[in-house]
Amino acid sequence: MIDPDTQAGWVAEAEEESADDTEEMPLSLRLSIADTLTLGNATCGFMAVYFTTTGILIPHLTGSNESGMARNSAATAVILMLLAAIFDLCDGLVARKLRSSPMGAELDNLSDLISFGLAPAYFVLVYGMVADDAQQKVSAVAAIVVLLAVVLRLARFSCVTMKDGMFQGMPSPFGALTVVSIVLLELPFIPTLLAIIGTAWLMVSRVEYPKPRGVLAVAMLGWIVSAMGMLAAWAFDAPGGQVLLQTGCALQIVMAATIPLFATARRVNTFRGNRRENRESRAAQLP
Repeated sequence: MIDPDTQAGWVAEAEEESADDTEEMPLSLRLSIADTLTLGNATCGFMAVYFTTTGILIPHLTGSNESGMARNSAATAVILMLLAAIFDLCDGLVARKLRSSPMGAELDNLSDLISFGLAPAYFVLVYGMVADDAQQKVSAVAAIVVLLAVVLRLARFSCVTMKDGMFQGMPSPFGALTVVSIVLLELPFIPTLLAIIGTAWLMVSRVEYPKPRGVLAVAMLGWIVSAMGMLAAWAFDAPGGQVLLQTGCALQIVMAATIPLFATARRVNTFRGNRRENRESRAAQLP
């Protein structure tokens, strides 16, 4: 079709404008493979909240709670958090190997907030409502502390530049898994509360943690898969399932407590070495 005034082709011009719009699509609207894995992380976190609500909280409030159903739902929720940790581990590896979209970092923080902030905090809150010796209001405060610790941890990660290969503060996936391990271990209420608050403090501390790369990433992946197996054995009431669960939870807590000790010892040794070098340097400059 021809415009009688300009003698220009309307259809051709429209097709050309459409092609230009496609070429000028902002890169921020194009999801990469790493971004897709990050969205899988967020989905797992949301489903963990769903199973915690429908399988533990609602049956408890309606008086239809069965120990087997609650156990299966708790295991499913924690397995989903573990799966979210796998997605979180893989999206970083894929982003380094291939590429990430300009909004990859923002997507990662938002997904981590759901899976490793909201989901474990909600798990703690529900624990305070269903456990026999728990106090609901105190558990709610502990849940808020966990959530705010993850929020501060992620915000600081976006603002503070650390030396390559290190995190400042316990990574939020590791912190979330430690929190749920403390709850699943079924310790008395006060030790459970103190351990949860201690984990939240480690997430906002200045303790340095190594990033999971290379052998460490493979070891972390293997540990997560092993934890899934322990949870599955416990959920289906397999022989020795309870012992496996308690062993896995205890190992997670021991790792969470041991890494800061090694990091602190390394910082102390580095500080002493620097002081010794400074003294030797000053002594060498004296006449």
